[in-house]
Amino acid sequence: MSEEQLRRVRDRVRPFPDFPVPGVLFRDISPLLKDPVAFKALLDLLEDHLRASFPKIDFIAGLDSRGFLIGPALAQRLGIGFVLIRKKGKLPGPTESVSYALEYGKAELEIQSDAVEPGQKIVIIDDLLATGGTMCAACELMKRLKAEILECLVVIELKLLKGSEKLKSIPFYSLLQYE
Repeated sequence: MSEEQLRRVRDRVRPFPDFPVPGVLFRDISPLLKDPVAFKALLDLLEDHLRASFPKIDFIAGLDSRGFLIGPALAQRLGIGFVLIRKKGKLPGPTESVSYALEYGKAELEIQSDAVEPGQKIVIIDDLLATGGTMCAACELMKRLKAEILECLVVIELKLLKGSEKLKSIPFYSLLQYE
């Protein structure tokens, strides 16, 4: 991993105290997305990690909404498809859905029932892992479709919230970690 690329990515993550509620330090990737050199560095680092870790991946599955910003570009680089995991009510056709707890309430995720076939190898991506509720819900959806989850991949992990512990035996990788 290039320390220069990692520094460039880290330097473009902006902290916002007390957002969306008092006491929360929000990690904003907007500056990272605005900077084409930093965004390319992010994609390079994630691509290198996945190529080194997994000889075969069928799909990148991205979480609504920031997983949609990184996942398709990464999938394109790997020459594979991208699958949407959306908030409830946003996908047409038959879907699978799951309810889960958020840091600030409850939510539901869903995926189209034919998004993946049993046994297909999936990497689930999002921008950030906090308490792990959203990522666990995405894993549950993939399990229902009988996909093989190779890894849950995020740009930022908030270590203090211990979200990766909820993933239990599912491999997890974060590029940046904050306490």
